[in-house]
Amino acid sequence: QVQLVESGGGSVQTGGSLRLSCAASGNVYSVHCVSWFRQAPGEQREGVARINRDGSSEYYAYTVNGRFTISHNSAKNTLYLEMNNLKPEDTAMYYCAASRLWCGSWSSAAWNYWGQGTQVTVSS
Repeated sequence: QVQLVESGGGSVQTGGSLRLSCAASGNVYSVHCVSWFRQAPGEQREGVARINRDGSSEYYAYTVNGRFTISHNSAKNTLYLEMNNLKPEDTAMYYCAASRLWCGSWSSAAWNYWGQGTQVTVSS
């Protein structure tokens, strides 16, 4: 089993930055793909960014490409999402997720572990 705990959310103004963290514990060696999702009120949950534990297959949703950066610190078992030039449409609950499969798609069946979420609010 793997436990994921997000932190770092908050309220910022348009153009601001935040860094989200996701601390993993448990059987972290079972994880191959790690990711960030978000869900805004009234909208479907969408994939934001993902990366394999070996650093390969880094991928971003078109809406955040160039503004967000996913990274991880294997020694600390921590995943990060650096968010820059935030926009009101980035407002959502952000979740980290992990898969026992290698990164390949956003398929819901691939995600074995989820965090509780951290709220990001961007005001204009």
